[in-house]
Amino acid sequence: MKFNDKLRAAWSFSNSLLCVGLDPDPVKLPAQLRGSSRAIFEFNKAIIDATHDLVCAYKPQIAYFAAQSAEDQLLMTIEYLKAQYPHIPVILDAKRGDIGSTADQYALEAFARYQADAVTVNPYLGGDSITPFTRYADKGVVILCRTSNAGAQDLQDMQIDGKPLFLHLASKVSNEWNSNRNCLLVVGATWPEQMRQVREVVGDMPLLVPGVGAQGGDVQALVKAGKTAEGTGLIISSSRAVLYAGSGDDFAQAARRVAMASRDEINLYR
Repeated sequence: MKFNDKLRAAWSFSNSLLCVGLDPDPVKLPAQLRGSSRAIFEFNKAIIDATHDLVCAYKPQIAYFAAQSAEDQLLMTIEYLKAQYPHIPVILDAKRGDIGSTADQYALEAFARYQADAVTVNPYLGGDSITPFTRYADKGVVILCRTSNAGAQDLQDMQIDGKPLFLHLASKVSNEWNSNRNCLLVVGATWPEQMRQVREVVGDMPLLVPGVGAQGGDVQALVKAGKTAEGTGLIISSSRAVLYAGSGDDFAQAARRVAMASRDEINLYR
């Protein structure tokens, strides 16, 4: 199944645009897990089991695993998702970006080693750095466009021929790089006006939207700015607000409560 088809099915199955980011920070894990050699996997598994019916995707951030030499637990997490909840897309948040044979290897890492359904990439090096990913026609390629951080304006808002760089990029992705119809864009929840502009350029291309929850993105504003005519088109990611909603024995139940509230708030404005 192609990524976008799997995503549309997940939107419908769970009636949800919510994505839970899996950013397992060892210092924030519940005390009862910290002595385990598989603490990261056990934490992820508990969060997944508690929230799987509320989400359209999971997004493991590779840095949280690699920094702890826990790539094996990233593999275990994705294998668990594939075995138990195969209908839910897995987006590997790696933000890779390089050229030639190096980009080929990054694509193998995401799609062959980790078996992710999609991967985030940085387009700064241009179209030939994206092609090694997009040639995997059944996989999603999630391209940074207008990110959620304050410093995004340093480059992404630079005016070129009277139009900000991020809109030039959105147009290039939509019109030139998306021949396999497997591209998506990252547009931060903290910039609803920019999201509206991107949506006008790219039509119904899915948008991955970080920046809700801990970063304070306005759910009503972002949904109205970014949704498609069908009331979908968005993968709205929340990480810390869900993962660390509780720190006791009931941490997974606390995560479920926050995830359910987030999903329901999003659905109010669809």
